[in-house]
Amino acid sequence: MAIHTLDWQQAPPADCRGGAVTIGNFDGVHRGHASLLAEVRRRAAAVGGPAVGLTFDPHPLQLLQPDRFLPVLTTTDDRARLLHELGADHVVVLRTCLELLRLTPREFFERVVREGLATRALIEGEDFRFGRDRTGEVDTLARLCTAAGVTLSVVPPLELDGAVVSSSRIRTELERGAVVEAARLLGRPYRLHGTVGTGQQRGRRLGFPTANLEPMFTLAPGDGVYAVRVLTGGAAWPGAANIGPNPTFGEQARKVEVHLIDFSGDLYGQPLAVDFLARLRDTRPFAGVADLTEQLHRDVEQARQLAQAGGTEDARTTGR
Repeated sequence: MAIHTLDWQQAPPADCRGGAVTIGNFDGVHRGHASLLAEVRRRAAAVGGPAVGLTFDPHPLQLLQPDRFLPVLTTTDDRARLLHELGADHVVVLRTCLELLRLTPREFFERVVREGLATRALIEGEDFRFGRDRTGEVDTLARLCTAAGVTLSVVPPLELDGAVVSSSRIRTELERGAVVEAARLLGRPYRLHGTVGTGQQRGRRLGFPTANLEPMFTLAPGDGVYAVRVLTGGAAWPGAANIGPNPTFGEQARKVEVHLIDFSGDLYGQPLAVDFLARLRDTRPFAGVADLTEQLHRDVEQARQLAQAGGTEDARTTGR
């Protein structure tokens, strides 16, 4: 797996050049992106060169309109790994800067696509935009490619249930807690990344110690209780996650708390990756500690069963 993080003026390694390229933010690396990468593989074989995914870090919106920027669906490392799994021989990550974002469409094409990558085939979706203020469109790209002798393939959007699979659609599903539907669009369970911070240790006193994720590096799904799979220290653990306030104890702050089933040890300061398998129930206040503890036992047992089943499942089929 080859990942190359570069300034935009830097020349990519020689084995990245002369092949088929696709360019984008690829947030989520979802099933629509998979169809792009499948075409990249085909075109790379046709031109006898590498299959290359070109992406950016940080997301351009973070620099251009930070007030509109939303948490991403995938970390840069996960994006690169997933693009490789979908068929990219190389992933080139350009460090986003204002100088890069100010390039006109023609300048971006000449400097990055032609000179940098010596691209022989370019593969993009119908909604591809590039260059300063996103003024370059697919028609712009087609003219530039024709003049440069670069083959352009425009891949139609992938649709499921009559709607296009997109990062924004996945974000909407996650925000309403529909993690099974998000997984269907992604082609895998949604993964939340964060670092374990110090909580109030109330869960430990109840017999359900939790890891409090703070900060988080990807989007947290909507409020609720979820069955999850937790990756830490090279191992995977079944778990139950609570997202939202803790109304039983009068707390209104939104938190992400994850209980690793059958785990013992200190996780403070450690990174966690949490895969969401199913939404179990809403967050709600309980009459007291005894009622809450009884419900937590049910949540943990249901989460254990879902994790043992080995994948995402609608919690409505297993009881709520």
